[in-house]
Amino acid sequence: MIDSRVQPGAQPEGAHLVLYDGMCGLCDRLVQFLLTHDHRRVFNFASLQSATGQAMLERYRQDSRDLTSFYVVANYRTPDSRLFMRSDAALFVASELAWLWKAMRLVRLVPKGVRDRVYDLVARNRYRVFGRYEQCLMPRPEFRSRFVD
Repeated sequence: MIDSRVQPGAQPEGAHLVLYDGMCGLCDRLVQFLLTHDHRRVFNFASLQSATGQAMLERYRQDSRDLTSFYVVANYRTPDSRLFMRSDAALFVASELAWLWKAMRLVRLVPKGVRDRVYDLVARNRYRVFGRYEQCLMPRPEFRSRFVD
């Protein structure tokens, strides 16, 4: 569930932090998609394997060894920050993009348990389907400022 303090459209540049598995082909595609479609530049990025990613997981009492989830820390630079994970994180990201992607919010009508089971199915098979890198990829120079760590 999205906290009412998080107001889409009202955030400064880089207001939200996307935490992703830096070795996952699917996660890399997601980050590349966001770099292209996040026209307001509200997202910054950190891999789960980075010091920032590990610190954020510890801050929110998440298992730092579990790399199967995708997280977004909304308003991560403020005391009102909020952690979203799994399908809630994906829906939060969609809500911050252009109007076409905002339509994904309709998926909230599907019960969270069902959404997260589908998410978990994809997460379990992501390396097999999308590949796995031996190390985290370096962002292109024009995007480096959006990566924390």
